[in-house]
Amino acid sequence: MTMRAPALILLAALALTACGQGEKAEAPAAAPPPPPKDGTAPAPVALTEARLRQVCRAGVAAIHGQPLEAVTLAGVREGIVDAGWRAPVDGGERRAQCRVDGDMIIWKPLDRPDEAQNRWMNEAGDPLVRFVLRDAEIAITTTLPNGTTSTETYPISDAAPASVVG
Repeated sequence: MTMRAPALILLAALALTACGQGEKAEAPAAAPPPPPKDGTAPAPVALTEARLRQVCRAGVAAIHGQPLEAVTLAGVREGIVDAGWRAPVDGGERRAQCRVDGDMIIWKPLDRPDEAQNRWMNEAGDPLVRFVLRDAEIAITTTLPNGTTSTETYPISDAAPASVVG
């Protein structure tokens, strides 16, 4: 009987400490997402067609390592900009599409040999491309999946769609 008393006391103590454990505290409200690590602020949600052209031209130039003047624009349809530039190796024409979602530039190659690769570059593992409009410039920041970032800045006057085709 002496062994049963401590066991009963221990069992009673556990039962008492478990009281109220089944009730869960209400989860705190979700915090807003943190600002981008590259220090950029979101761009305006609605861009004019002219500003969309400027942002996409600068974005495509930065993404593909081309000088701004090498990127030509062929038109805008339903918020999607068609862009092209000369391939540096063989001089052939490279083509892509661009759209903007918030402060992100999302692009899609149009000339990859494997049709499955001609997709919008907004999946996990794709580089993240953001833009910021400042007084007289557009800053394009690319963040690679490994966390490496690079920023290119273009004067807005130079980013104007002066080389629009069609």
